[in-house]
Amino acid sequence: MTKTLHHRACHLCEAICGLTIETEDRDDGSRQILSIKGDALDTFSRGHICPKAVALQDIQNDPDRVRQPLRKVNGQWQPIAWDEAFELVAERFSAIQAEHGKNAVAVYQGNPSVHNYGLMTHSNYFLGQLKTRNRFSATSVDQLPHHLTSYLMYGHGLLLPIPDIDHTQFMLILGGNPLASNGSIMTVPDVEKRLKALKARGGKLVVVDPRRSETAAMADQHIFVRPGNDAALLLGLLNTLFDEGLTREGPLPVNGLEQVKEAVAPFTAEVMSSRCGVPAEDIRQLARDFAAAESAVCYGRMGVSTQAYGSLCHWLIQLINLVTGNLDRVGGTLCTSPALDLVATTSGGHFNVWQSRVSGLPEYGGELPVAALAEEMLTPGEGQIRALVTVAGNPVLSTPNGRQLEQALDGLDFMVSVDLYINETTRHADLILPPTAPLEHDHYDTTFNVFAVRNVTRFNEPVLAKPEGALDDWEIFVGLAKAFAAKNGTELKPTMPPQQMIDLGLRFGPYGDKSEHKLSLAALRDAPHGIDLGPLKPNLAARLKTESKAIEAAPELLVADLARFAAQPLPAEGELVLIGRRHVRSNNSWMHNYQRLVKGKPRHQLLMHPQDMAGRGLSDGQRVRVQSRVGEIEVEAVASDEMMPGVVSLPHGWGHARPGVQMGIASAQPGASANDLTDDRQLDAVSGNAALNGVPVRVEAA
Repeated sequence: MTKTLHHRACHLCEAICGLTIETEDRDDGSRQILSIKGDALDTFSRGHICPKAVALQDIQNDPDRVRQPLRKVNGQWQPIAWDEAFELVAERFSAIQAEHGKNAVAVYQGNPSVHNYGLMTHSNYFLGQLKTRNRFSATSVDQLPHHLTSYLMYGHGLLLPIPDIDHTQFMLILGGNPLASNGSIMTVPDVEKRLKALKARGGKLVVVDPRRSETAAMADQHIFVRPGNDAALLLGLLNTLFDEGLTREGPLPVNGLEQVKEAVAPFTAEVMSSRCGVPAEDIRQLARDFAAAESAVCYGRMGVSTQAYGSLCHWLIQLINLVTGNLDRVGGTLCTSPALDLVATTSGGHFNVWQSRVSGLPEYGGELPVAALAEEMLTPGEGQIRALVTVAGNPVLSTPNGRQLEQALDGLDFMVSVDLYINETTRHADLILPPTAPLEHDHYDTTFNVFAVRNVTRFNEPVLAKPEGALDDWEIFVGLAKAFAAKNGTELKPTMPPQQMIDLGLRFGPYGDKSEHKLSLAALRDAPHGIDLGPLKPNLAARLKTESKAIEAAPELLVADLARFAAQPLPAEGELVLIGRRHVRSNNSWMHNYQRLVKGKPRHQLLMHPQDMAGRGLSDGQRVRVQSRVGEIEVEAVASDEMMPGVVSLPHGWGHARPGVQMGIASAQPGASANDLTDDRQLDAVSGNAALNGVPVRVEAA
């Protein structure tokens, strides 16, 4: 028996931590995982590891994982050959589109898609052939306001300034909990040590959150804010910066700053205080401290993205960094210079070129807001969705009003899912096509290197052999594309494996053949611990994709949204609002079938401030009924003084008690789905992103 050490990055969250995996080749020809540890020689993560990475072996060995294509026949799952499955998809989708039009087939792509480079390179090889405008993804229950703001201000949705966490002297975090998320739209492994280093060099960490999260607990200052009203705090900060002359001019070309100053003039700290629940003097002092810091960064994440004013919040965050001279500045926010530069090689995007059929929600980058998916299936008429393909996604648990979506899925004519599991969504499918498991294929982080706090790159070799008869994700999409093209008599452009695409991208990129680095796939294979390409540096001016080649500080769409915010009524007295929360052992809806991650004390309960419990006659640990406009759940409530009074918190991704789900551990620890409460009508009106935070709820004894 032979033991071998392998080095690769964990793909389970945005931190892409380096791993050392020890395996043993046995006499029967099998290869077993002996251990998974942090790679101390990894140039980026420096040996850091979290529990998710150790659970990679649980994914590999999970008896519930689907390992061959399955077709539902009379309600029962039966094996089907790959070629037969591809032909079935081509036949059914072609027939449905011929009868009802191209838009009768819809696409939903889940969050794991960006964690798998084969999906990034090849899913559109098939999905693009469908030529449907009904395309949806997890983007619109997550980070869509980030992309839209960058598109409007900088000309490209992926030109996202990243916090220079290793050099800043003042970090202001709103609605983010990087100690649990390992960073998000900020690829930052070992974030706790980086934040401790910030404080050790005399810097300051301030966290704004309706919950005293893990990150807030280690901060120098934690500020409670009313959910959904972060924009009020941000407006008070920006107004103070202008009013007290705390702005700093920088070298960047900027249009519209005077218009911004005029537009935010009515939103003083004193006026905004009653909306956000933060005293006016605290708002003003925070603005002064931020402006006075040698370098500073304002960073907002899920809590400010998934609310009714998500786009407004992210615009204000960019403006605060801009007017204090911290945009495109060491210690402020900087854009990466990645080895595979998606900003240079892709179009900037487009917005609101078409709208959803029923509610008229705007598309962004060719995708409609997923909050519209169920109504597009349930509403009869021309363009009604009658068939669906889901890719690495579980929208029943991860998009608003999940019960309504279940009803909609039941009425489809045909559904196919590219997925490893029979879960709460794929149980409705007619066909499940399972790809290889993560350790059975290679990988390159096309996306998260673009969001990294340093310029880094690495290639990940497979650790385990591909099982006989199995296909990688990209091979599944090539098979579907060929079958669909043959069925419709269309010519299919030639393609190449993802490895070759990455090699070409590296060689012709900024660190490629014409540079001193000479990066290529071969070079990365010779560097199993990854390659550090240096710290982030100012580069935004040269990379702007706006027509004016300047930062557009006052996009008409966002300036106009100030009127909607100003007309917002104050929160009702005594009203409870629901927010989500993240745990380091979880990642959306795809981490709950692994023993290493679900063991230990329960983490799916409703957190509630003791005085809110007492006022409703509830006790710690009691089972309660939580109701919103769209539904209700029952869940155990836990008293927690880390909650802001008037706010309750339920983690995302649980709710595995649906019938027909074949995930043993998940079914044994079902929890309750927060998205049985979130409202498909409660959206950020600008982008269409779902407002999963700030949902009005009632809580009573079950």
